[in-house]
Amino acid sequence: MPLPQWILLNIPTWVIAAVMLAIAVGTAVGGVLLVRHLVDIRKFKEHHDIAGPIFSTIGVIYAVMLAFVLVIVWQDFDKAQNNTVAEANYFAEMYRDAGGLSEPFRSQFIDANATYIDALIKYEWPQMQKGLRSAESQAAADKVWEITAKFDPKTEGEKIFFSEMLEKMNNAVEMRRQRIQDAGSGLHPSLWFVLLLGGIITVVFTLFFGSQNLFAQLTMTTMLAVLIVLILFTILLMDFPYSGDLSISVAPFQQVLTLLRP
Repeated sequence: MPLPQWILLNIPTWVIAAVMLAIAVGTAVGGVLLVRHLVDIRKFKEHHDIAGPIFSTIGVIYAVMLAFVLVIVWQDFDKAQNNTVAEANYFAEMYRDAGGLSEPFRSQFIDANATYIDALIKYEWPQMQKGLRSAESQAAADKVWEITAKFDPKTEGEKIFFSEMLEKMNNAVEMRRQRIQDAGSGLHPSLWFVLLLGGIITVVFTLFFGSQNLFAQLTMTTMLAVLIVLILFTILLMDFPYSGDLSISVAPFQQVLTLLRP
């Protein structure tokens, strides 16, 4: 299990936020005071003409990278949420399509789908928090396909309904695979390393500016560090869409289950 996912599973969100903010504020304040204690700020002023443009370049590069990663993670989270709703909708549509098919297949098919969704809610969703799939859900899904494979539509109407239902079943299977993939994948560790190191470099660089007003420099450095940490915190929360307090809800499937088992 990736470290960010382990953190989301085992540490409350408010604790993660509090620790990250404490580190940001402590680094900013402690860093400024330490550098001021060790070095005369007048020496820094001699290099402002060179340090200023370099810091601007570093800031722009890091800001672009941070914004790019945030947008990608946000889009992936939103896509995973839309896929989850669409997957649940397919089961609701299959329930409607099954109404055009004969008994006993119709009742068997609806009951098998209800059993699958029940297993998904009880077993697969908790497993997805860890980036894993559920054996119980897989067995229930196999049972649905087993029942479906035995059905032989007789009339033209049944053939049309059955064809539509099979298409939705295949789409639902594809979305389940994508959902499980999304549950276990996140940013590559090397990218997290670059984001964290870039944030540290950006904040540390501000320590070597010689502002005459100590309070002003402490405030500006702290605000920069807090802003970077808040963005990193947001990326962490959305990196694994099915883990943590901000995870995608199973509610769409619960609503479909009430349809299949009124």
